[in-house]
Amino acid sequence: MLDKYDVVIVGTGVAGLFAGLHLPKDKKILIICKGAPEKSDSYLAQGGICMLQGEDDYEPYFNDTMRAGHNLNDPYAVECMIRGSREVISELVAIGVDFARNSDGTLASTREGGHSRNRICYHEDCTGKEITSRLMEKVQTLENVEIAPETVMLDIIEDGNECFGIVVKDRDGVKKVYADYTILACGGIGGVFEKSTNFRILTGDGVAVCLKHGVAVDNIDYIQIHPTTLYSEKSGRCFLISESVRGEGARLLDKNFNRFCDELQPRDVVTANILKKMKEDGTKHVWLDLRPIPEEEVKSHFPSIAEKCREEGYDVFAQPIPVVPAQHYFMGGIRSGLNGATTLKRLYAVGETCCNGVHGANRLASNSLLESLLFAKRSAQDIASAYSPADAKKAEKITVDFSVYGDTEKLFAEYKELLLKKIAEARDDRLKG
Repeated sequence: MLDKYDVVIVGTGVAGLFAGLHLPKDKKILIICKGAPEKSDSYLAQGGICMLQGEDDYEPYFNDTMRAGHNLNDPYAVECMIRGSREVISELVAIGVDFARNSDGTLASTREGGHSRNRICYHEDCTGKEITSRLMEKVQTLENVEIAPETVMLDIIEDGNECFGIVVKDRDGVKKVYADYTILACGGIGGVFEKSTNFRILTGDGVAVCLKHGVAVDNIDYIQIHPTTLYSEKSGRCFLISESVRGEGARLLDKNFNRFCDELQPRDVVTANILKKMKEDGTKHVWLDLRPIPEEEVKSHFPSIAEKCREEGYDVFAQPIPVVPAQHYFMGGIRSGLNGATTLKRLYAVGETCCNGVHGANRLASNSLLESLLFAKRSAQDIASAYSPADAKKAEKITVDFSVYGDTEKLFAEYKELLLKKIAEARDDRLKG
C-alpha cells in the first residue's frame, strides 16, 4: 500500500466498484474493504434491480417510489435514478451480467412489494452476487486500481473543511493514506443491531466518522425493517427471504394458516401487519407459503432460498416456512447530492452509507442496487470533470494523533455508541415534531 493515491474508495460493494470503473484510467486508485471483498451486502441482494420499462412506465415507477418513501423522497433524485436505469442495465449486460431472459431473448422482469407492475431484472435469487462478482472481475483487470482486503478505515484526514484521505489499519498496523479525493461506499449499519440481514462487519463506520467531524448526516433514524427473514433461534446474520417470492405468488399466513394481509404492499406496511399479527397470535413468527408458486419456477428463480430452507429443515414444496421481520436497510446517511458530494470538500459518499433523498422514509424494493450504481457513476464523473490535486504541503502538516487508534475495539465501540445515540435523538425529535 502506498502513502498517497489519487482516489481512495472505502468499500467493495457495487457502489465502490462501479465508482472505481468510471474514474479516469490515468488516476491511481485504492479500494479498501473491512473484511474479505465478498463480505459486502451487495453480494446478498436477492430480488433484483429495477429498470424503467418504457416511457409509459415512468409515471407509475416514479409514483411507486414516492409512495413507498411516504413522499419524503427528493423528487429530483428519484427522476435522476429512474431516467438513468436503462443505461445502468445496459452497462451491466455489457460486462457480462447474466440477467434472466424471456424466450424471445429480451430481459425478463419480476415484481415485488410496492411495485404496480413488473420492472425488476434478476438473476435467479442472487442478483447482487451476480452483479458484484462481474464488477469485481472487471475492476481486477484495471492496472490503475489496487484492492486492499482486511483493511479498516479508522478515520478521515480532515482540515479546514477539506478531506485529504483516511487513516487505516491493515496487517502492518495503523497508517495515513493521503488522497486527492475520498469516496465512502462502506455500506449500512445492520451490524449494530441484534437482528439484521446485513453482514455483522457493517457497523456504519463511515456515518460515525462523519458525525465525529461535523459532516452533515440526514435522516439517521430512517431504518428499514424487512418483513420476511427466515425465523431461527441461532445468532448471527438473518437469512433474507426475498419479497420476489411474494411477487410471484407466495402468501403470508397466521398461526392458523390463514392469509392475513396484502403481501404486495410496501415493506413497512407488510412489516407492520406481520408484527401486529404476531402480537395478536402470541407467536414469534408468521408463516410464508411458497406453494402457490409453480415448483419449476421456485427451482429456477429461487434455488438459493429453497436450499437454505432445506438446510434448516423446511421443504418449501411441502410446507410453509417461518418468517419474521429484521433490520435490513438504511435510508438515512451521509448527506450527498446527485453527484455524491458531501458537505466536506473532496469527500464523496455513495450507496447505502449516503442519503441523497432518493428513498425517502422507506425504500422501494430493488431500488438499492440501481441507486448505488447510478450515483456511484455520477460521483466518479463529477470527480473526473473537475479534477484538481489536493494541496500536498497542507496535507502533510495535518497532525494525526495515532494514540487515538491504539485500541480499535474501543474506537469502534465509541463509534457505535455515537451512532445509536444520534439515531435515538433523531427519533425523539421526530416524535416531538
